[in-house]
Formats: sequence, structure tokens, C-alpha cells
Amino acid sequence: MSAWRLGWRMTRQDLRAGELTVLWLAVALAVAALSAVAFFADRLQGGLQRDARSLLGGDAVLRMDQAPGPDWVAAAQRLGLRHTLWLSFPTMARATDAQGAQTRLVALKAVDANYPLLGQLQTRSAANASVVEAKRGPEPGTVWVEAPVLDVLGIAVGDSLWLGDALLTVTRTIALESDRGGGFVSFSPRVMMNAADLARTDLIQPASRVTYRLAVAGAPSGVRTFQDAVKQAIQAQTLRGAQLESLEEGRPETTQTLDRARDFLNLVAMLTVVLAAVAVGNGARHFAQSRLDACALYRVLGVAQRTMARAFALELLWVGLMASALGLVLGLALHQVFVSLLAGLLQVRLPLPGLLPAAMGLGLGVVLIVSFGLPTVLQLAQVPPLRVMRRDLGGVRSASVAVLGLGVLSLVGLMVLAAGSWRLGLISAAGVLGAGLVFAGVAWAAVWALQRVVRPGRFNVAWVLATRTLAARPALAVVQVGSVAMGLMIIGKLLGLAKGEFNEADLIQVTDSEEDAKPHLEGAAK
Repeated sequence: MSAWRLGWRMTRQDLRAGELTVLWLAVALAVAALSAVAFFADRLQGGLQRDARSLLGGDAVLRMDQAPGPDWVAAAQRLGLRHTLWLSFPTMARATDAQGAQTRLVALKAVDANYPLLGQLQTRSAANASVVEAKRGPEPGTVWVEAPVLDVLGIAVGDSLWLGDALLTVTRTIALESDRGGGFVSFSPRVMMNAADLARTDLIQPASRVTYRLAVAGAPSGVRTFQDAVKQAIQAQTLRGAQLESLEEGRPETTQTLDRARDFLNLVAMLTVVLAAVAVGNGARHFAQSRLDACALYRVLGVAQRTMARAFALELLWVGLMASALGLVLGLALHQVFVSLLAGLLQVRLPLPGLLPAAMGLGLGVVLIVSFGLPTVLQLAQVPPLRVMRRDLGGVRSASVAVLGLGVLSLVGLMVLAAGSWRLGLISAAGVLGAGLVFAGVAWAAVWALQRVVRPGRFNVAWVLATRTLAARPALAVVQVGSVAMGLMIIGKLLGLAKGEFNEADLIQVTDSEEDAKPHLEGAAK
């Protein structure tokens, strides 16, 4: 009988009998977790590259904490570049006394007549009206707001609201603002006004945190010249409090938020890979134990060791490919959840994912099977025919140093692959391996202590027999206890990540200052 035919027959029999359930489930879940993150990151990267100019609001943006001098506007004009200047800062909007005088924290944006330079600005004339593409910003004396502003203040389109000392009329609601960006301040609902009305509001004071953006667009040569001039001025420290946002760098607020989300998802994928590796190793050992007698019978019937080894290798390969394919389907469906959760951050249509995430998922499934399942299962090819008469022969042996080394290297490689970063992957792998050594040491010490404490005469027979059973195979007991402890630790970490907990220092770091973080901390406390 050929190895291909024998392997296919054993695969069908073992799948029907449920002997491979743990193996294919572990591989499928690991591939689903990693491919979901990979599909999401691939679509996100493709969308950012496709719509970078729209998200940026121009081919290049000079971002400052003070109004840029007229020299920079003149430089853009000399280079033949179109330009627009807008500023944004958080402030309070208030309804009139007749409307209840409700207040709301908003993200105010004052634009000039050239806005929007690039990207989309879509508005509605009423709550249920159709979306209209806006070619310029609000007229003087009017404001455009997002729908939550109307809901909180209890007003409607056509009513007035106070922005500082200026009473302005709401004429439209904002449906889409492609260059909005991210950050906690941008999560407040938007109020957009004409820059000509800004002086009447008297909102900008010496201590106000205002961000100015001068966006330019035009010929690539002119944009590069403008970028070089800005970089030289920043390096020479003649342009303080400035930052250049380009197509290569993108929006720092958006990329920072998305990078944090991607790191979170990568960490979840890494922990899932570790849990899957432990499950594959334990599942392979259970499968090998259940197939010892059948392999001894095959040997009695004349099946060669080489044929047996090839048959089992083919069986695991087929199971790994089928489980990986199932994991890819699950990952493709799961990544849509990520897209829906972050739909409010980037309101753009993402492109379809490429083939690289699918190849990574298939590779992960094969590596899990080969590194953590195949070394144990291949021992079945060495089962002696005499086992049909003596059941004590041909048992599954403990892994050798070479096999353990291969597993450790594979685990580190998988974690680096899942993390998408050498630094994050190696740090996480070191933490997991360190925890595994601690768990193994504690388990070994517990077995050693039980062997010496539990003795006949001190404890009943059941305790003595149980202790002797553990002491007879201490390595297996250490592996089982360490695997369970590792699994519980990872599950606990996943649950903690799912709760989305972060401390005050993390929030202050994201918002760049303690003052910006204070209202969010108070809201989290409530």
C-alpha cells in the first residue's frame, strides 16, 4: 500500500472518529486570529495609500501651534501651489436661552474660502436629507455641525448657537469630512465655521491650544520644493512649533491611533498563536497515544516504517491545510468586525485585501503542524510489531532537546510574524518563554515535594497511588501543568485586553497632556 493511499485512508478514519478534533480546531483558531489582523492591516494600508491625499487634505501640510507667517503663503503662491489655511481647537458651543442654553464640548474648525483643497466634504440640509458634495466651507455668519451637536443642544438646522461672543446660524449638518484625522479631541463632534467670523467669537486667548494647518497641492516638483524649505526651517529652528505632514508620513494623529489599534490586535493574535501551539502539542500527543495499537497492527501486516512515516506526515499536512483554509474563511469574516468598529475613524471605503495575508495564514497552519505536531506523531512509525502482545512497548517518548529547540524557535518566529515587529515579537516571546520556565519549575518542585511528603502511613492509599503515578512520569506532569497554567494565563490576558483597560499614564500619553486627558478620565470614572 502506498503512503498516499494509506495517509488518505487514515485521515478520513481519524476525522470521522474525532481523533484530530483538537489539532484542527487549534490550527483553525490560530490562523483565524492571525489572518483577521493581517486582512485588516492589509486593507487599511491599501486604503491609506490610495486615499492619503484626501486624508491629509493636501499634498503637504504645515502644522503649527501658531499662525504661519505670510511668507509661507507667498512661497506656496510663487511655486504655483494651491493652498488653504484652517485652524482647529476644542471649545464650548451653547444654545440660545430660548432653546434651553444647553452646552456641548465641540471640535471647532475655522476654514477659509479655498477649503476643501483636496478630499471630500459632504453635508446635508436637514437630518433626513440627501448627502451633497460641498465645494467650499460655510458662508460668513453660518456654521455647519455634526448631528450629535443638534441632539445635545436641542436645536435644529436653521436655529442659532453661540460660539464665544458670536451668534451664528446652523445651515447644514456635516456627513463626511475626509481630512478630520484622529485623536481624542477629534472625537468631539465637529463645528465648522468661516474664518472671517473667528475674530467676533473672541475664543482665541493667549493660553488657547490652537492648531493651524497650511495645506498645499499642485505639481510634485513644487510640493517637494515647499517641503524642503519647511524641513530646512525646522532644522534651523527658525520655524518653531511646526511639523510637516506629507504623503509619506500621513496624518500623525490617524496613524498613531491606527498603530495602537494594530498593536492591540497583533498582541491578541500572538497570544492566540501561543495558545494554539500548546494545544497542537498536547493534541498531537493525545492523537499519538490513541494510534499506538493501530500502528502496531499495521507493522504486523507488513507496512514499512518509511511508509508509515510518510502516511502520517501526509495526514497532518492535509489536516493542517484544511484547518488553515477554514481559519482563513473565519479570519476573512472576523476582520469585518474590526472594519466596522473603526468605521468612524476613517470614513472611506477600504480596498479588497491582497493575497499576502492568505499566504501568511496558510504558512502559519503548516508551521504549527510541522513544528508542534509532526515530531510527536512521527514516533508512531517506530512502534514495534511486538506491541500487539506487549502493551508496555512503543510508548510515546518525551521530546528530545532538538525537537524542543525546534519548537522554541518556531514559536519565536510565529510570534514575530504575528506581531509584525521584531521588537514587539521578541519581547512577547521572551515573556512567554520566561513564564513557561517559571510554571515548569513550580510544577517540578510540586511533584518533588509530593513525592517526599506523601508517604504510606501518613496519607491514605488514594493519595499515595496518585502521588506515585505523578512521580513515575514527572516530565509529563510538568508539561501538562505548565500547559494548563500557560493557557489560563493567556486567556486571562486576552480577557483583560478585551475589556480595553488603560491607565491614566497611557491616556495622558495619547492626549499629549494631562489637561487634555482630564475630561476623559472623569468620564471613564463615571
